[in-house]
Amino acid sequence: MSKKVLIIGGVAGGATAAARLRRLDESCEIVVLERTGYVSYANCGLPYYVGGVIEDRDELTLQSPQSFRSRFNVDVRVLTEAVSIDRAAKRVHVRSLADGGEYDESYDTLILSPGAKAFVPDTPGVDSPLCMRLRTVEDALAMREKAVEGGRAVVVGGGFIGLEAAENLLHAGMEVTLLQRSEQVLPPLDWDMACEVHAHLRERGVDLRFKAAVESYEETGGGLRVHVKGMEPIDCAFAVVAVGVSPDTALAADAGLELGPKGSIMVDSHMRTSDPDIYAVGDAVAVRNLVTGAVGLTPLAGPANKQGRIAADNICGIASEYRGTQGSTVIKLFDMTAAVTGVNEKAARAAGLKYSKVYGYWGHHAGYYPGAHNMTVKTLFDPDTGRILGAQITGSEGVDKRIDVLATAIRSGLTSADLAELELAYAPPYSSAKDPVNLTGYMIENVRAGIVRQFFWDDVAALPRDGSVTLLDVRSVGEFEDGHIEGAVNIPLPELREHLGELDSSKPVYVNCFSGMRSYIGCRILSGHGFGEVYNLAGGWRFYDAVMRGRRDIDHHPCGERK
Repeated sequence: MSKKVLIIGGVAGGATAAARLRRLDESCEIVVLERTGYVSYANCGLPYYVGGVIEDRDELTLQSPQSFRSRFNVDVRVLTEAVSIDRAAKRVHVRSLADGGEYDESYDTLILSPGAKAFVPDTPGVDSPLCMRLRTVEDALAMREKAVEGGRAVVVGGGFIGLEAAENLLHAGMEVTLLQRSEQVLPPLDWDMACEVHAHLRERGVDLRFKAAVESYEETGGGLRVHVKGMEPIDCAFAVVAVGVSPDTALAADAGLELGPKGSIMVDSHMRTSDPDIYAVGDAVAVRNLVTGAVGLTPLAGPANKQGRIAADNICGIASEYRGTQGSTVIKLFDMTAAVTGVNEKAARAAGLKYSKVYGYWGHHAGYYPGAHNMTVKTLFDPDTGRILGAQITGSEGVDKRIDVLATAIRSGLTSADLAELELAYAPPYSSAKDPVNLTGYMIENVRAGIVRQFFWDDVAALPRDGSVTLLDVRSVGEFEDGHIEGAVNIPLPELREHLGELDSSKPVYVNCFSGMRSYIGCRILSGHGFGEVYNLAGGWRFYDAVMRGRRDIDHHPCGERK
């Protein structure tokens, strides 16, 4: 007998499940209920429609109810809300948002794909229509209509949605103020890596303000006034409230399904809920972190699509499993790309993981080929085994390529030795003979073998300046004069061997250069001449200076006042 599968929610997880079900079972009856007016749309493309990068609104729609019917023989009902689930009777009570009609829909198997909803704080005035969200096609259409009128927009929140909104509103011709309550944007990045993002946003015209807590929103004759604690109110045409998302799981909770962190739906590796006839996928489900083993929320399109496919497989008798997520993600910010996979330092510490780290700074292709752009690569690893735990990259071209290789390494359990041995495609316009991924492996192996010892940007302030240690800068004289660590002496690397007698080999030596490469060579020279304690500044002066500038900007100008 044919079975009936009812799917609540479309977009990534639900729409993928419906299509996979049909490909596996031509006889199955499939019904999809979608609360919005669009069943399958490019959620991640919405900011780019707001900015006019995507000009045709129809490009946002991947499938319509009509195309689902003609291609997959799936009954898709938009503007239709699931009100309640009767698990005993295997029925869902449904309401049409178009005409208000209500009815019951039966199922043999139910798939929940409710997604996440924009978190809306209880800030006074936040219910104003000028406090906009960016989660649905309808949201994007309304925001685009306002953006073309110009003026200033205030974006509240520096996560992925907030940053993409800020970039695209600027692209649309608006002025943009971005308010971030904490001291950094993009929480998946560690703060030191986020400093490069902060500088780039300001260079491109974003009025970026930290420690900015919104107290209220007030409609005015000309738009909206945003009141921020400790600073002057900001007048704008509208605000984008992008302070996070929460799983939309009220339906599951009312049905008595087991819930997990932050009200998420608990599922097993086959995407089954606590009711064996109900599956759940997407942004609303709790998933295991592949690196730490912790259970939590990872609202990303890639995992949602995979989970939809896995649920459909299991319904059709194929024993597929979702093994966990590592949070791989990438974002475009004007001319910069930032990407993350695996754990960052905050997550590693919270999970009690033993880890160390390296920083690299390399071109995305051969330096002698025109147009090479450098990227900063921060990699976390297990110091005992060399297993790769996480990576963060900021730069421009080539970032996405390297983060994908490192994401594959994490999923496969590869070590730093494996990275060093990877055979990656090389030609001067695309890479170097030693790709940044290989170089990351070399660096980690050197650290693990004790060939080089490191110190980090946040160690510098505590280093004594009383002569008990030597701070050595091996850059050129001109580089040194442009800026250097307080108390450092300058001996350019080509001259180091002939000046070794000027240094005390009994004292620890802390060496730096621009990026960490020349100083590494300097460390090897010193070690080879009997210096016992030698340390290399990870990331070099360039990274140290960027982080110190970021610290000063926050400490001295937390709300973004111009110097």
